[in-house]
Amino acid sequence: AAPLQRFAGQLFLNEAFKIIVEEVLCKGTDVKQKVLFVSGKSRSSWLSSRQVRLLFSFLSGHPRFFNQLFAGVDYHALAGRFLTEALNTNLYTYEVAPVFVLMELEVLRGLRQLVGWTEGDGLFCPGGSISNMYAMNLARYQLFPEVKSQGLWGLPRLTIFTSIESHYSVKKGAAFLGIGTDNIILVKVDDGGRMIPEDLDEKIKLAKSQGAVPLLVSCTAGTTVQGAFDPLDHIADVCEKHKLWMHVDAAWGGSVLFSKQHRHLMKGVERANSVAWNPHKMLTAGLQCSALLLQDTTNLLKKCHSANATYLFQQDKFYDVNLDLGDKSIQCSRKVDCVKLWLMWKAVGSSGLAKRVDRAFVHARYLVEQMKKREGFHLLHEPEFVNVCFWFIPPSIRGKEGNKDYQDRLAKVAPVIKERMIKEGTMMVGYQPLGNKVNFFRMVVFSPLLSQKDMDFFLDEIERLGKDL
Repeated sequence: AAPLQRFAGQLFLNEAFKIIVEEVLCKGTDVKQKVLFVSGKSRSSWLSSRQVRLLFSFLSGHPRFFNQLFAGVDYHALAGRFLTEALNTNLYTYEVAPVFVLMELEVLRGLRQLVGWTEGDGLFCPGGSISNMYAMNLARYQLFPEVKSQGLWGLPRLTIFTSIESHYSVKKGAAFLGIGTDNIILVKVDDGGRMIPEDLDEKIKLAKSQGAVPLLVSCTAGTTVQGAFDPLDHIADVCEKHKLWMHVDAAWGGSVLFSKQHRHLMKGVERANSVAWNPHKMLTAGLQCSALLLQDTTNLLKKCHSANATYLFQQDKFYDVNLDLGDKSIQCSRKVDCVKLWLMWKAVGSSGLAKRVDRAFVHARYLVEQMKKREGFHLLHEPEFVNVCFWFIPPSIRGKEGNKDYQDRLAKVAPVIKERMIKEGTMMVGYQPLGNKVNFFRMVVFSPLLSQKDMDFFLDEIERLGKDL
């Protein structure tokens, strides 16, 4: 039975690998194919009964997948993912992942240098939301170290400040850590979605006058919807004035630091205490690849999170036990997420990653220019980043902005167009309301596979799918 099992396993592996290469990596990145993938004929019996359940998916590597802040595929990073999955190791101790531990330290050092820090700390986390949560926990521990042993009972009311357009993970983190969502104070933004430092200063003063203890300001470099960059330098002035931890959620926008042309968007980031950055987004390193970067050099991560498990972190090992990274993390098991970025960075270089960022801005500008030439497309505002937010106004309601039902009718346009594109499988793009603005499209332009033809196709397809509404 054992030889038959091995033979069957080998057949399964060969078949699965063929599907990955042919259907996902070849057809899945071909603009002639649909964004929606359901494998056609099955080659063997194991697929026939469950191919739809296993293989029904949208192809995020497709050039016309614009739906999220991750897209495209980098084959160097993908090779790193194959390698780490095959090795199936854990990044908690040096003894089980010696090269990978050193690799993580080196990649984090490179990212910190781009931020502007010569020293510091950090680790790879399972997503930007967790990175943001780490920052909150570290800020609280630094201010009230007794919270680690005594819990919340002796703490004052702590408040966190963030913009009204920041990521929802700030609220989730406050709830998870026991700070409470009612203690998230939302700061006003300007027309482009950027935090207003003067309002931040006023709200900090007000919180203090009400007996609260301001803890942290969470800025955003590249907001999820509009792609706005908070004015970090001005916010840093406010944080220094009030002695607050400054965290920058750069999960989406951090990659502009590679670009000489666009890194000015994050001017002042070097003054932050912590930065969250997701290379799995704009750099297409592949899910998941999320870094928390710290300016701290006092081993705050380990002090805050260590449990000193003696079965794992023995202090009399034959090597430098500081290389056992696991006690810095709230996790025990931790995947090796650094390899995909390391391999990609080595292969294309910082200049290659910079070109990737710059090209995304070029495509976004081209899309906006073409949009302005067509009737029926209306921008929310000139994009600061590569998020192009707009309404498509069908011919039936053009010029009828004064009608009472105009906003209600406009709100229904994006959901219907999206339903049609999904059912036809031609492309995928997100929509959402924002404040008092009804549903609009958010086109995210950054996949390295994109061309100007894809931008033209996108506009043509929106017009085709929405012209009769």
